Amino acid sequence: MKYLSGLILAIVVVSCNSKNIDIQGHRGCRGLMPENTLPAFKKAIELGVNTLELDVAVSHDGVVVVSHEPFLSRVICLDIEGNPIPEEDDMKYNLYQMTFDSIKQFDCGLKMHPRFPEQEKLKAYKPSLDEVFKMAKQLNPEIKFNIEIKAKPNFDEVFTPKPKEFVALVLKVIEANNAFAETNLQSFDLRVLEEIKKQSPKMKVAILIDEDENITTKLNSLSYKPEIISPYYKLLNTNNVEAFKRENYKVIPWTVNSLESMETMINYKVDGIITDYPNVLLNMLN
Repeated sequence: MKYLSGLILAIVVVSCNSKNIDIQGHRGCRGLMPENTLPAFKKAIELGVNTLELDVAVSHDGVVVVSHEPFLSRVICLDIEGNPIPEEDDMKYNLYQMTFDSIKQFDCGLKMHPRFPEQEKLKAYKPSLDEVFKMAKQLNPEIKFNIEIKAKPNFDEVFTPKPKEFVALVLKVIEANNAFAETNLQSFDLRVLEEIKKQSPKMKVAILIDEDENITTKLNSLSYKPEIISPYYKLLNTNNVEAFKRENYKVIPWTVNSLESMETMINYKVDGIITDYPNVLLNMLN
């Protein structure tokens, strides 16, 4: 009876803390479908996520492409003939040196992902951000978007445009799809975050915090206060989440995949959770 009472209390606590939580499908739903593909985003919407989390790069002809890497990763993609990409060629297929039409010829959905054996395998390509907006808004007009601009100084003009051009290209696609209100932009790169505010002062911004970074130190390195703090989930605890929320930040950690970690984050009263397994989170909340 004592155990049962404790279990009921735990369920009630999780239930109360989970109201209005923003469920974000990481790269669509990477645990279930090939990452950052149209089928992954479609599946995430069908599951019932609030937000699609995704990453963007840029093609040679200036198309904003949905991809975690600015190249065709050998982990998830095959070469033009459908063969595995050799390890020595891992960064050979530079998206910034390829047209979008050529990028679409490469399959990034059939190869088994070593970390996500439950993924459904199907032929899929890296879509444009424009394609994702159009498909997602047709399926669910209220869906939100959390878009990471993947930049770092050593990628400038080699794998990606410089931040000023990169941000401008992304904002142009958002504007063309009338998606400003339902979108926030995120990045680890402070240069990108500064550029977003220069070009679009009212855009909602999330500062990404890596596992080896200090949240407060990085926040203090930015010239303005972003709306969202998005740290590696293990950097959070009850006290710092409470402190950040008192300062009117939203706290949305990444990438929370185990049931235990999800429960912990909910009990910390985070505002959202980015996960490869939105099905697990949704089942727990329901």
